[in-house]
Amino acid sequence: MVEPTKELRRAVDTGNVSFGYEQAKKKIVKGECQLAIISSSAEKYRKESIEQACKASSVPFYEAGETSLQLGSICGKPFAVSFACIEKPGKSKILETVKQEKTR
Repeated sequence: MVEPTKELRRAVDTGNVSFGYEQAKKKIVKGECQLAIISSSAEKYRKESIEQACKASSVPFYEAGETSLQLGSICGKPFAVSFACIEKPGKSKILETVKQEKTR
């Protein structure tokens, strides 16, 4: 089984990923997001807002077990990442990996 965190990093390196609440919400509403990733330490009201936007736009979302600081590190960023939006997965298999993870 491939770990979602490894696939997230691969998506960052080879695809197109946006970071942050505002960017994620904008991409979800516009239909430009294939998968929303939420850190375990995201603020509750923002998390709920992203989840509602995902449901309204039929975009899958995944709540990672990592904090925003850990997600930032995984993504190779020098800042905390509470929300990530996978626009294009590149060579990553993150969409399939998250789907498998949710069905476990």
